[in-house]
Amino acid sequence: MTGQLPPTSDDRVIWDVWESMFRLPACTDADEAGIFRALADATRRDIVRRAIDSEEGVAELASHYPMSFAAVQKHVAILERAGLVTKERIGRRKVVRTNPAGLLVARRLLDQYEELWRGRIDRMTRLITDTKEKDK
Repeated sequence: MTGQLPPTSDDRVIWDVWESMFRLPACTDADEAGIFRALADATRRDIVRRAIDSEEGVAELASHYPMSFAAVQKHVAILERAGLVTKERIGRRKVVRTNPAGLLVARRLLDQYEELWRGRIDRMTRLITDTKEKDK
């Protein structure tokens, strides 16, 4: 399960247990916008992936990208505000870690959108099928 969220059914049980452990709060429109804004950027998505795989300091993360240390710090700050990562000072390092509760909130939001769109597609499919049957 390194580097990515669990794909489907078998891992769904694990996510359900995590959700029950973390008692996730309701997500406001501002929270939702912050999560999607944070994940809209490829560098930030990569930082989340790296934080899932290992614990790196901000300086170590910065070495992976063709941008300044300050720019990477800003990316991490956006992810932190969205609740997707946390930073912890360990000695001189600021270690970036994923926030499991934040990832679960993001997962729940994506699941809701998937359900919404699947419902729309199912209704459209039924409408097309009904129309074709009536035309026969």
